[in-house]
Amino acid sequence: MNLILKVWRQKNSSEKGSFQSYEVENVTEDMSFFEMLDMLNNSLIKSNEIPISFDHDCREGICGTCGVVINGRAHGPLKGVTSCQLHMRSFKDGDRITIEPWRSKSFPIVKDLVVNRSSFDRIMESGGYVSVKTGGAPDANAMPIFKQDADEAFDSATCIGCGACVATCKNASAMLFVSAKINQYSKLPQGQVEHDNRVNNMVTKMDQEGFGSCTNTGACEIDCPKEISINNIIKLNKAYIKNIFS
Repeated sequence: MNLILKVWRQKNSSEKGSFQSYEVENVTEDMSFFEMLDMLNNSLIKSNEIPISFDHDCREGICGTCGVVINGRAHGPLKGVTSCQLHMRSFKDGDRITIEPWRSKSFPIVKDLVVNRSSFDRIMESGGYVSVKTGGAPDANAMPIFKQDADEAFDSATCIGCGACVATCKNASAMLFVSAKINQYSKLPQGQVEHDNRVNNMVTKMDQEGFGSCTNTGACEIDCPKEISINNIIKLNKAYIKNIFS
């Protein structure tokens, strides 16, 4: 198939960017979306042009490194799929595809489709951990946990921190990310000791990093590649309000 790509090009965060159009020929439906971009970059390099910069690592939907807005949707048209897992069978010959980076003040553009998501790292540093003594790993059954609690913790822990929730939210809110990272510990005994401090510190840091407020539109849940539930946000709000008035 032959496609027309409209790609955001920007030299760095301080310079203005713009969309540039490229024609890509002989794309097969078995190619991944990023393999198609690789093919475009190869042709740009052969033409002595600057290739398009985009983030990627595992290309298996695990690491959370990838992330672009494709035709107005974070990670593209498919539900529960990251950009790197998207294949060209989701498009047809002659399609025009618009590709742009995450749009958020807290995710400044590094170059082209690459953004700086270190704000997520700083939120995690503020409380996304448990304080335990190091040593050998304990037996898995040494501390019995109800299956429902374990399942809820695991569902929250599947968040890969890609930032799609921020990119798709009209307020650029990081509440889905923060709530998932808090709730993955709140259901487990190891995380309950520091729960209140974790809630206060991570929410405060989120605000300091410039993320917007949640207005419960639910867009984050729809575009999250790991389908993290907004029930996490409900639980976080409940815990945060309890901390304020207790």
